[in-house]
Amino acid sequence: MSKIQQIIPAEDRHLKNNISFRQIAHDTYVMGYRSLRKMRRNPEQFSDVTIQPIVFTLMFAYIFGGAISGNVHNYLPIIIPGILAMTVLTTTMSTGAQIREDMDKGVIRRFKSMPMSPIAPLSGALSADSIRYGIATILTFLMGYILGWRPGGGLGYLLIAAFLTIFVAWCISWIFAYIGMIARSAQSVQGIAFLVPFPLVFLSNAFIPVHTLPGWLQAIVKVNPVSHLISAIRELSNQGIIGHDFWYTLLGAAIVVAIFAPLTVRAYMRKI
Repeated sequence: MSKIQQIIPAEDRHLKNNISFRQIAHDTYVMGYRSLRKMRRNPEQFSDVTIQPIVFTLMFAYIFGGAISGNVHNYLPIIIPGILAMTVLTTTMSTGAQIREDMDKGVIRRFKSMPMSPIAPLSGALSADSIRYGIATILTFLMGYILGWRPGGGLGYLLIAAFLTIFVAWCISWIFAYIGMIARSAQSVQGIAFLVPFPLVFLSNAFIPVHTLPGWLQAIVKVNPVSHLISAIRELSNQGIIGHDFWYTLLGAAIVVAIFAPLTVRAYMRKI
């Protein structure tokens, strides 16, 4: 039993173990609001979701647009979903680093001594990061519109694509939250996290048509889960279609949560 647990009376520990779902939801909201206030005081935490969509969209569109699609306008329906997937997936890396930083500073242990759900600091941080994914999604679509992209699927399917992207990013953030639990420092979390999303993004159909790749590389790209996400976004935004890639993406995201959410929660409860 930790020193903090010894300080808390037994009846208080019993109450903490029997918190209702309503209380958990309320505590998650409070801790999520705390995370947002923390981000507001550290605006550099928004740099990846504000600067990256703008810079990457401009860079990839004008560098590769003519070579791949003949001009920038024809390349936008291909590159905008790719940039969106890359932005939100790389943004999820910061989730684990922030959680690890709070644990290293003893913030999580101080929260444990308060009359709140023990899981609220973790669930609140993951929920607050969904706001960051939403900002990245909006800016990517807006930048594409400024450059001349007009999604043929219409506003309704564009919103479905946005919600799909945010949901998948939230699911993947559980992976990096787990890395944050087992890593030794916030810096090591970032180092490990870079090994996950970038190979998946660049070995996908994010930037070029799959048929232009060698046969062996096409096989890798086609089974890459990021390729299914990008294809789903393209079908929704450009054509207004909910195809098989949409359902494959949802299934994959659900599998990620089913595996990593219990692992993360178990590791988190052991740490505190």
